Formats: sequence, structure tokens, C-alpha cells
Amino acid sequence: MAVISQRTLNRTLLQRQFLTERTTRAPLDVTGHLVALQAQEPDAPYIGLWTRITDFGHDDLTSLVHDRSLVRAKLLRNTQHLVTADDFPWLWPLLEPVLGRTRQGAFGRAVAGIPEDELRAAGRELLAGEPLTRPQLGRLLAERFPGRDTTALAYVVQSLVAHIHPPPSGTWGQRGATPLTLADAWLGRPMSTDARLDTMVLRYLAAFGPASVADLQAWSGLTRLREPLDAMRSRLRVHRGPDGKELLDLPDAPLADPDLPVPVRFLPAYDNLVLGHADRTRVIGDEDRARVITGSEVRPVFLVDGVVHGVWALKETTLHIEPHRPLTGPQAAEVEQEAWRVLDFVRAAPAKRGRRPAAAGEPAVTFV
Repeated sequence: MAVISQRTLNRTLLQRQFLTERTTRAPLDVTGHLVALQAQEPDAPYIGLWTRITDFGHDDLTSLVHDRSLVRAKLLRNTQHLVTADDFPWLWPLLEPVLGRTRQGAFGRAVAGIPEDELRAAGRELLAGEPLTRPQLGRLLAERFPGRDTTALAYVVQSLVAHIHPPPSGTWGQRGATPLTLADAWLGRPMSTDARLDTMVLRYLAAFGPASVADLQAWSGLTRLREPLDAMRSRLRVHRGPDGKELLDLPDAPLADPDLPVPVRFLPAYDNLVLGHADRTRVIGDEDRARVITGSEVRPVFLVDGVVHGVWALKETTLHIEPHRPLTGPQAAEVEQEAWRVLDFVRAAPAKRGRRPAAAGEPAVTFV
């Protein structure tokens, strides 16, 4: 059983995430390869794809959301993600237990005594028409279930009924109320009746492997995966990490050269790279992790030599860089150069009707 060094794990993950070299693959293909793009912040998937794809533009993603090739919904870890229209019908049923745990823990008492089938049927009927925001859905549900909390009703139905958030929600610069509509109606196909766990495992390992059972559980939100993964063992390759723990991988997936050079990369808030494992030390140290992840917030980061070296933030026309450790002269120059590219990408975003124009002032990159 091969033992893999920490640096080999780092380079392999970055290579599989298209972060050692930008890819020429289409945004839809890249999204499918990554299984799902974290989309808590609507702008984040744009920056996440820009940092991975050569010549990526805003319309390359926006058009995919509008033509229904990509959809946005709560999925992995009960958080917002963008996934392909082909993957959503099998991924949502597989992850429904994750939504169910959250539903029961947060709102179980508020809806006690109402059969789930009744809530599900009411939700499907109400969402079959025009898209509704969560408050609108809650008020309509309260008419059918008097005396119940409208917020609880809406959240519970949202976890019981496969739905997506139609555009312009989830596209660049769009915030505010999030509409809901039935997923099968939007996609023109039913949800799968097969729990395709093996498909998810193989797809995850292709983009995040080698990885442990705990890593897969942390990424997906699913639990008790040891037994089903043991049943797949003959289809997988087994390594040992630097700490001696077992790591699973695809049998023919190559490991990267540990000496592979890696350019500076800027990643958006909640990026897959930071949230893809239980043990995240292959890309972020424990001290940096505490600075980057606070509660439910995951700040935008930048990588130097393949690991998180600090955070960044865009405020009006200025991109602020906050290194966690000193940078050498060449490193600082490369970080600043890539920061200007990020700023140019952000400033190239098409204006949205009804939004105020960008703040006046010369664009700038500053180190904090």
C-alpha cells in the first residue's frame, strides 16, 4: 500500500481541480468534473471558474444558467451549489437525507403532527405555478396549515420537494429574495429513483482524491459511508496518507509530481478546494483555517506554492490582500499581478439593470 506525501496530495488535488494550469475545457464540463460548485455567494462560481478556465467570461456561466444547463439549489451539506442539469436528478435524491436531518433538527417541533406526505403534496401544488420566494411559500402554506410558523413550513417543504432557484437568482450580482420552482418541471425530467452513491464516490475521487471516508462524508454531508465504500473496495485503489490513514482513489488516476510548480491562484468565498475534505491540511494549515473559516463564513483566499497564504476582499474598486505570513519579493509581485487579473475580471462584469453604477475611483490593489 503506497504512502503518499503531503506535498504529493497537495499537487494532486490542485491538478485535479485545474489549479496547476488553467484548462481549455468548457465551463459545463468543468462544473460536472467538480461535481458541484459552491454557490452560497452568487458571484463565487464565476471567480471559481475564471481561476480554473482559460479565457472564461461572465456570460459563459450566465448563459448556462439561463438555458437550464446548470441549476442552483441546496445540495451538498445543505448549502447552495450549481450543478449540471444531468446531475441534479440523481444527486438531489441521494442527498435528501442531509436535508432531512437539518429539517428535523431545526423545525421538527414546529411541524410536529403534520404528515410529511401532506406537506410534500401541498408544496408541489403551490410550486407548480409561478416561482415563489420562501416567504411567499410560507404564507401560502400557513393558509393550509393554520397556526403554524410560516418560516418553518417553508423550510420543511423546501427540504421535502426537489426544487431549484431559477435565474436571474444565482447569476452575477443578483442578491435578495430567492425564488423556488419545481425541479422536474424546470428540467423537463423526473427525479431519479436510484440512490447512485457509487457514481458520486467515483466523481468525487476524480476531482478531490485521494481521500478518506471521512473526507467524502465531510464534503457531501452524508454519514455512515464506511460500509458502502468497503463494498466498492475492489473498484478502488488504496493509499496511505502521511499520517498513516487510508485514502481511496480511482484505480487509474495518476498522482501529481510533488515538485510540480504551481502559480498563485485567487479563490472565491466557499471554494470547493477549501471545503472538499475533513482533513484540509493538504491545502490549508490549522492556524490559517481558523482565520479563513469562522462559523458558517468561508472567506476568499489566495494560494502561494499551492497552499492558502492569506485572504482577500473586494471593496468598491479596491482589492485588499491580507497575507497571513510574509511574502518574498517575487511572491508579492506574483500575488499582485494575479490580483490585478481578478480585479480586471470583476470590473468586466456586465452591468445589471436597476443597479447603481460602480463606485467612482481608480481601481487599486493594496496589501493590508
